[in-house]
Amino acid sequence: MKVIAIGLALLSAVALAIGAQLQNDAVGIQKKAALSGRSHVSFRQLLDLLKHPRWVTGLAISAFALVLQFTALLLAPLILVQPIGAIALVITSILNAKITKTKLNQASVYAIALCTAGLGAFVIMAHQVAVEPEIDDNSLLLILGLAISLIAIFSYIFFSGASKFRPLTFIIGAGVLYGFVATLTSVVVKRLFYQDGFNRIVSGNIEWATDSLTVLALLSMLAAAFLGGWFVQNAYASGPPDLVIAGLTVIDPLIAVSIGVIILNEAMNAPLPIMLGFLGSGAMAVMGVYLLSRVHPQVSATASK
Repeated sequence: MKVIAIGLALLSAVALAIGAQLQNDAVGIQKKAALSGRSHVSFRQLLDLLKHPRWVTGLAISAFALVLQFTALLLAPLILVQPIGAIALVITSILNAKITKTKLNQASVYAIALCTAGLGAFVIMAHQVAVEPEIDDNSLLLILGLAISLIAIFSYIFFSGASKFRPLTFIIGAGVLYGFVATLTSVVVKRLFYQDGFNRIVSGNIEWATDSLTVLALLSMLAAAFLGGWFVQNAYASGPPDLVIAGLTVIDPLIAVSIGVIILNEAMNAPLPIMLGFLGSGAMAVMGVYLLSRVHPQVSATASK
């Protein structure tokens, strides 16, 4: 099952890269965004994007990528599936460089290599130790507490107006929110289908405490997905797609993996060297994103104007 999950996650990464490029192009056409840190997409402009065939196609492909990813999450632990999306960064970087005829500089290549190597090492280690314990109510309560708190914080940004915040805010926000979307999706699906929640609801034999938490997790997932989508579109309006994907494919899995390790005990059998390896490889990936946000040629070219 783990091998199939890895294959699905790889296909998801390819679809995500293509969808991201199409959406970024469509947002760029409409917004003509400058990377000054003030570029943003209003909610009305986001609705107007529904008229752009390229954006809608990118959205459909991205949605397909999520279906593949969530299927992979059914077959393997969170800490194994999520980091595989890093391959989308490599694909997006190549696509964007060809489409915009922008040659990646040596520092950008090094930053991308850091991201990919860090998350690649993480996947290799996770494959050796990942387990899937049952998700109990206490664990879900803790996850929901974190999720609802973060949704409140990012809702404040949403209602405050995007123009007040810098591009990195949107990239971090999207990554954090999507990390919780992946986590909550995995939790909801497993509680419904693996822990007999679906049969209980259909038959009317509801356990109110347990099943109410599952419903709350579903609602929180939908709220995080909505906010995350808005943050992603503002990130596309503020920077090149490979920078956005770099943030998503590093921050998203690091959030999801941290939850998987700390709260869900998916690495309960990991020895100390592996845990230290997780920390080291995660730090490497984060450093790659930070470096890419500083040295990407499209960012540098705009900053020099």
